[in-house]
Amino acid sequence: MLKEFKFIEKLSEISGSDIDELLSDKDSPFIRYQFLQALEESKSVSNINGWKPNHLVSIDDKKITGFMPLYLKDNSQGEFVFDHSWSYSLNRAGRRYYPKLLTAVPFTPCETRKIISKNNVDKFVDTTKNFMSSNDIETWHILYPDHDLKENLKKCGLVERSGYKFVWNNRNFKDFEDYLKIFKSRQRKNIRNERKKISDYGIEFIVKDSDSLSIEDWDVFYNFYKNTYEQRLQRPYLNYKFFELIQKNKYVLRPIIFFAKLNDEIIAGSLCFRDKDNLYGRNWGTKYDIDSLHFECCYYQGIDYCINNGISHFDPGVQGEHKIRRGFEPITTHSYHLIMKDDFRKAISDFCIREKEEIQSYLEACKRYTPFNKEYKI
Repeated sequence: MLKEFKFIEKLSEISGSDIDELLSDKDSPFIRYQFLQALEESKSVSNINGWKPNHLVSIDDKKITGFMPLYLKDNSQGEFVFDHSWSYSLNRAGRRYYPKLLTAVPFTPCETRKIISKNNVDKFVDTTKNFMSSNDIETWHILYPDHDLKENLKKCGLVERSGYKFVWNNRNFKDFEDYLKIFKSRQRKNIRNERKKISDYGIEFIVKDSDSLSIEDWDVFYNFYKNTYEQRLQRPYLNYKFFELIQKNKYVLRPIIFFAKLNDEIIAGSLCFRDKDNLYGRNWGTKYDIDSLHFECCYYQGIDYCINNGISHFDPGVQGEHKIRRGFEPITTHSYHLIMKDDFRKAISDFCIREKEEIQSYLEACKRYTPFNKEYKI
């Protein structure tokens, strides 16, 4: 029986081996100790930028038996589930929306396990509720949890919110040409033309994985990554120290960079991570604005990699109807929200019901326009 729950303000208060024992080879790299610790050690996640760690662990006979990432947030940046209208509503009522509690992987809208425990979900929820009551916190948000956790969260009274993204599914394709057979002829031609533009420029690709990545590769990639944000007059979420730590733990976290090369110069790069069954597209950047380079670097290279390595799914990131034309299929995503007070809970629940209906209509429209041959339709 569990004897204690404890909130920790630094992941370094516990050891990586304690978390490793709770995970399996199917868990994504983002819930691993090394990834979350890289965020904290690099100060990409800190009190200063609104992510105050307050992780919850369960302890039995001095041994950690469960873990849940948890942050006190005083903003809604870097989450990819947008609740700004919720904060405006509560503030107009004369109440504080922030600080709020957030269970998520910072800056990473990918489905992962969020409560790492075999059978104590209720106790994690109850402990968090007690913390909220003691600290006058109105809301707690769990973003992109794994499928097995969803029913437990609903039973615990959390409000379900729907979202969507587009994911590529491997149907045991032999190669990219075999993949193109599922498309209608017009879109098959469009994809070939996009890829031909890149090859006609003379652009080639280099794939760097955990066996071949060097710190010099991260130097090059970071400049591309930083440039993507600077073009939007934004500050990058992740700093260079974070990528140094990813390199240090590359055999555990399994990063992959697809580099585009033109005339012996690296001109663009797309960063992914992988686990046993999934490839996750995370960040990209380029030195030059070249037609179709983004599609090749961020989508087609990843699809090629999945086919060649027997990976079942490719999650390239959130949003973007343009992904449909390239074979990514719409799926529903979920987040779960604990609202402490009845009046605000009812308002949020009503909002989520209406939003879910709109999203379902939208996804049905997406499915109708998926450019696959009839036998491959969703």
